[in-house]
Amino acid sequence: MTETMTATSLPGSIDDTFALLESAGYVADRSLSTVLHLALRMKRPLFLEGEAGVGKTEIAKVLSQTLGRDLIRLQCYEGLDIASAVYEWNYPAQMVEIRVAEAAGDTGHDELSRSIFDDRFLIKRPVLQALQPHAGGAPVLLIDELDRADEAFEAFLLEVLSDNQVTIPELGTIKAAEPPIVIITTNRTREIHDALKRRCLYHWVDYPDAARELEIVRRKVPGASQRLSEEIVAFVQKLRTEEDLFKQPGVAETLDWATALSELNEIALDPDMASDTLGVLLKYQDDIERVRGSKVRKMVEDIRKSDPTPKTSMPAI
Repeated sequence: MTETMTATSLPGSIDDTFALLESAGYVADRSLSTVLHLALRMKRPLFLEGEAGVGKTEIAKVLSQTLGRDLIRLQCYEGLDIASAVYEWNYPAQMVEIRVAEAAGDTGHDELSRSIFDDRFLIKRPVLQALQPHAGGAPVLLIDELDRADEAFEAFLLEVLSDNQVTIPELGTIKAAEPPIVIITTNRTREIHDALKRRCLYHWVDYPDAARELEIVRRKVPGASQRLSEEIVAFVQKLRTEEDLFKQPGVAETLDWATALSELNEIALDPDMASDTLGVLLKYQDDIERVRGSKVRKMVEDIRKSDPTPKTSMPAI
């Protein structure tokens, strides 16, 4: 018998974890539910790798929503440093403190150092914020697209991921009373060092099969007709498996395309309208030129010749 879920309790089983995701409209498979359950119970960071648009970031958002925890997001980029990600000192305020001390004749070096390197002058960035106590329980720390950051930043994260702490030379070590729920995502534009991966549980988030993608479209775009949803999913699945594209469409693009065609009052996949709206689904001109026109028409005809309804059953849980 599984434990009763509350606003801040962790799921007690894989089934509970699946239900937790399900309650927020996230259509997961059993392997994801399993590794997420383990990460929560073992208090280990979860490293999610996969193509852009497959739903990695959404997992952190769903956990924040369903567990009633604060979401703290660190968006990575080239040149990201400790001052932007962890902490920095409020130098203008420190200078004012020094001037006030000098005016008062209080110029003792040790005492002045203690005064200006104080928590009052510490600007806490996302990583340090995640280590602070939170009223609703440990927050969800999303370190998004880590592969965009430099390798030097990875090295700094090792202390955070291993010991849930940050060392500030002027203050000492700040350790979390309760480890944050850490979700790390990467689109694999470069390899992440093994030392960081060893500190995490790992999961590859793949494109969904046809049945799961159709279920996602049904939930996220309820205004789309059944036929349109089925044909869109069949078209996208066909693109991924049969076309050599520079960038395959992710689930996010499938949802955008379903929303766009639904807004245009389409009830089925019309070849001309599909060609005109390919910029919603595909993001590179070479890919659009490869597919548009006669290729789109043939793909739609092939879908119509067969039953577009996905035959793959949803995974048992």
